[in-house]
Amino acid sequence: MSRLVNIANNAGLLSKLVHPRLYKMPAFTLFGARGSTNTDRVRLTLAEGGFTDYEIVLLDLQKGEQRSDQHMKRHPWGKVPVIVFPEGFTLYESRAICKYLARKYSFPLLPPDSDVEAAALFDQAQSAEMLYFADSAGKIAFEKFAKRFMGLPPNEAVVADALRSVNAFFDVAEGLLQHNDYMAGKDFTLADIYYIPLIQRLFACGYGDVILGRKAVGAWWDRCINRPGIQLVLAADREALASARK
Repeated sequence: MSRLVNIANNAGLLSKLVHPRLYKMPAFTLFGARGSTNTDRVRLTLAEGGFTDYEIVLLDLQKGEQRSDQHMKRHPWGKVPVIVFPEGFTLYESRAICKYLARKYSFPLLPPDSDVEAAALFDQAQSAEMLYFADSAGKIAFEKFAKRFMGLPPNEAVVADALRSVNAFFDVAEGLLQHNDYMAGKDFTLADIYYIPLIQRLFACGYGDVILGRKAVGAWWDRCINRPGIQLVLAADREALASARK
């Protein structure tokens, strides 16, 4: 595991060990990885829901901790994120986790089941993100961001092809967002959260103009990224990055 605890220097942990009845177990544990866009999707959902009663355990993907026997029992494909509840309930795949948590803890990030049309539009928006955006944006993130840390050169042909697809997607989204504030309609939902981590990667790779070069898309992004919960996660990430560089 990437997180080691020094008991002698952790008064909080000592208190839990000495007075176990005073220690309240977290509602669940989130197993993820630093820099994982899929993990960030869940973190953003929790932040928007104002939910903090969980523990996060960060695996070191470069060391292969996600393929350990212990983690393979949580996720049969050896990926992150995964959530595990004290009673044993385990769930993997970021969008499934986000949707489950929003329902379980009543986060205002899903349309009510009673509004059949709004629920259908949410499912439509979720499918569009998965099918027409995430794959191509993920390829750019891998080639231009992940490979940098692996010491490998990007495949520029793959990047160019993926960038064409991303631009084509946002050409369509530009028209749709001229009539709606958010991807699934007038309200901010999980469908919007799903985009944020990979769009952040596009900015980090130098492709922010894909978003900012389109008026309606840029306005949508501004509404999303300036929400208090989203800002909370971004601030935490900036702080962690600054600490890692010291």
